[in-house]
Amino acid sequence: MAGLASDGSNPDVRLLYDINGIAKSAPGWADRAMEFIGEYGILLAVVLLVLGCWWSVRKRPDTESAVTAFAGIVWAPLAAGIAVLVNVPIRGFVGRARPFVEHQGIDVLVKGKTDFSFVSDHATLTMAIAAGLFVAHRKFGLAAIGLALAEGFCRVFMGVHYPTDVVGGFALGTAVALLLSPLAMALLTPVVRAVARSERGRVLVRSRRVRMVAAAAMDIPEARSESGRNDLAA
Repeated sequence: MAGLASDGSNPDVRLLYDINGIAKSAPGWADRAMEFIGEYGILLAVVLLVLGCWWSVRKRPDTESAVTAFAGIVWAPLAAGIAVLVNVPIRGFVGRARPFVEHQGIDVLVKGKTDFSFVSDHATLTMAIAAGLFVAHRKFGLAAIGLALAEGFCRVFMGVHYPTDVVGGFALGTAVALLLSPLAMALLTPVVRAVARSERGRVLVRSRRVRMVAAAAMDIPEARSESGRNDLAA
């Protein structure tokens, strides 16, 4: 695979130099910012997006919709973990060296990368989470996909991956998240439904306020007694 990117006539290499060239002309503070964003920042943002999606789906009035969405949210990080594990033998089989090993003049913002380049773990992980999140919630999923694309750009900008490493990571993450999604959802949904029915676990799936409104609408005594206790407390 490394031979496919061994000379400047290759579009993969040309795009690498074009994107990484921005790092060369950028001020030092911008490079340091991109280093943090590409190595840690976007991953943190994706995690926060998953938490935000969870907080949002807890407020859905329909129990089954909340259960399905919560199962999708659980699947997103699981899909990312599986995709990264699948990438381990792929990297060893392909054996593609990092671009700064094969080419001169690459501005490397992150030192110490000694493993193989294809495919990018960061691109795989973020896109797998994004695709999994898209199953649970379209808007949050689209936002996560945007972050994954930004992560891919950062990895090339930082000089640690070829563009095709990133594209391969996007393809791997998407494939694992979407192809295994029917099986994962079939297994996770009953578990989440059981959690939603349990006394302690239901708060994870549906917010207390939504449960109280739903119970009041069904004229459940528990809701009236709870409402009475709230009135007395007030």
